[in-house]
Parts: sequence; C-alpha cells; structure tokens
Amino acid sequence: MDKERLKEILESHGKWLKDEEGERANLSESNLRGADLSEADLRGANLHRANLSGANLREANLFEANLRGANLRVAD
Repeated sequence: MDKERLKEILESHGKWLKDEEGERANLSESNLRGADLSEADLRGANLHRANLSGANLREANLFEANLRGANLRVAD
C-alpha cells in the first residue's frame, strides 16, 4: 500500500475514533510490509491477515485491533 493511501486511511480512522465523520480502518489483507506505524492509533482497526512484517509498531495503540492471521514477523 502506498504511503499516501495509508495516511488517508489513518486520518479517517482517527476521525472515526473521535466520533467525527471518519470510518474504521479496514486494512485486512493489506501489504504493510516495512510500514512506519509508530505511534499510530489503530484501536479497533481491522488488520486481519495483513502483512506487517518488518513494520515499525513502536508505541502504536493496537487495543482491540483485529490481528488474527496477521504476519508480524520481524515487526518492531
């Protein structure tokens, strides 16, 4: 997934978390290999079967995120 599209999804998800006009992030089956998601607020996001190998998840909030089947190999 390209950086601009990911940024749009994360911004919309942030609005959804604040009960504004956004929507929950659906990143299921997305290729997020090596993505910088540090400090991202991904509470409640759908990351089912996403490829997060090598992704930077430092200080990311993944509370109640769906990580079922996600590839977290070598993720930080």
